[in-house]
Amino acid sequence: MHKENIIYFPDIKDVKLAAETIKKVSAVTPLSYGLRYSNKFDANIFFKREDLQQVRSYKIRGAYNKISSLSDSESKIGVVCASAGNHAQGVALSCKLLEIKGTIYMPTPTPKQKVEQVKMFGGEFIDIKLEGDTYDDAYHAAVLESEQSGKTCIHPFDDKKVIEGQATIGLEIMEQAEAPIDYIFIPVGGGGLAAGLLSVFKTLSPGTKIIGVEPEGAPSMSVSIRNNENTELKEIEKFVDGAAVKRVGDLTFPICNAYLDDMITVPEGKICETILELYNKDAIVVEPAGALSTAALDFYADKIKGKNVVCLVSGSNNDITRTSEIQERALLYANLKHYFIVKFPQRAGALKEFVVDILGEDDDITYFEYAKKTNRENGTAVVGIQLKSSKDLEPLIAKMKEHNFYGDYLNDKPDLFQFLV
Repeated sequence: MHKENIIYFPDIKDVKLAAETIKKVSAVTPLSYGLRYSNKFDANIFFKREDLQQVRSYKIRGAYNKISSLSDSESKIGVVCASAGNHAQGVALSCKLLEIKGTIYMPTPTPKQKVEQVKMFGGEFIDIKLEGDTYDDAYHAAVLESEQSGKTCIHPFDDKKVIEGQATIGLEIMEQAEAPIDYIFIPVGGGGLAAGLLSVFKTLSPGTKIIGVEPEGAPSMSVSIRNNENTELKEIEKFVDGAAVKRVGDLTFPICNAYLDDMITVPEGKICETILELYNKDAIVVEPAGALSTAALDFYADKIKGKNVVCLVSGSNNDITRTSEIQERALLYANLKHYFIVKFPQRAGALKEFVVDILGEDDDITYFEYAKKTNRENGTAVVGIQLKSSKDLEPLIAKMKEHNFYGDYLNDKPDLFQFLV
């Protein structure tokens, strides 16, 4: 797409004005040096820690900038939005600080913890309405109320003031960096953050390469860029909830299409590996979207060697109840967790034989569901096995086949596998 096709491009003066507007409510988050990652990639890796905002994500910037721009009459009527996560918290806190009434629609299945967080930030200035099963259901309800009541709908990314608010991160990075930045990796959902940062860096530091990163299961920006038009996806994987949208913004897409230096996708399993690595080795707690930029480094290892690199850590609103799923996905991605249908001969000692003679001494059974059938010779079980090394898989399968325990391998059968993970 040519630059002349861009509907709107943030002016640096408006971004600086937004920075003045939000400076009392948005923290100037650290640009911290990542020693371990710098050593790993032989580069200077820095983390822009937006996870350290009061609402634990950068969303306060755009929400506050937008809501504070409303006229007196608009402020009296109030605002409405739809979100199950970070945007809701940013809007809620903005409403409280600006003393503007807000209605926040959230999908009915939203975890109670998230609902309580939004209530805490908004206090008496917000009403929460649970609507429908998905974000789309909640969004349609919010738009309907906006149309019927005259309340201003605060879009999470496709709004000029929201984009300008998110762009203030770029100004901070430019001020904090002691040397020119060669690469900056940013998570992409609807594109508001990306569009904002592009406006700053392409104006003030055109030599910096901006790399957008999406989850593999929700590649709406990647597909749109490939098609050279904003394309709505029919289905998406919602695991990386902070960056999983079916359609990116009509304002944000032309900017990203024209100016992003690259747009890549990262498997959800790799994102989970990165979440655990950041927590266990760097004491950084991130949500799945917050790990996107760091997870992308492995895919750019050759290009970033010797370079100054910034990874934008977008948020840390992670639900602890998801930990087991994150661990499972990470193990599957590392090829260390495997599920089989195992045929057990109907005789005494068969299970002991499987454990002693088939499994390696470092292998661990993590899942076992036995279903005795009418077959007199064999009973089957679904067995999950965790390996110490991915190299142990082929020898394990060979042993199972040699001793007639092998039934089937389930990891590569998504229709069956979805019931296990």
